[in-house]
Amino acid sequence: MATRSYPDEFKIEAVRQVTDRGYKPKDVAERLGVTTKSIQNWMKQFGADSNEQQKLAELEAEIKRLKAENRRVTEERNILKEAAVFFAGESKKNTRS
Repeated sequence: MATRSYPDEFKIEAVRQVTDRGYKPKDVAERLGVTTKSIQNWMKQFGADSNEQQKLAELEAEIKRLKAENRRVTEERNILKEAAVFFAGESKKNTRS
């Protein structure tokens, strides 16, 4: 019997069905067409205590931080654009006198 390789996203979703949604590993294994042992191995690899899960949580936190920073920088840029337009208009008014 040939062993099949599954992408990490598939494995992580299988683990989430057990950890987050409360399904039994046996039920998830049957539904996905894998062995219960595979689910157990994936839980060790991608479960809440795994290094992979910690790395994923760190990356998600970094993405969240970067999105917030991007929003702030975009708002600052927009304010500066409006200020530049305002002061350019004021400058033109003062030079016509």
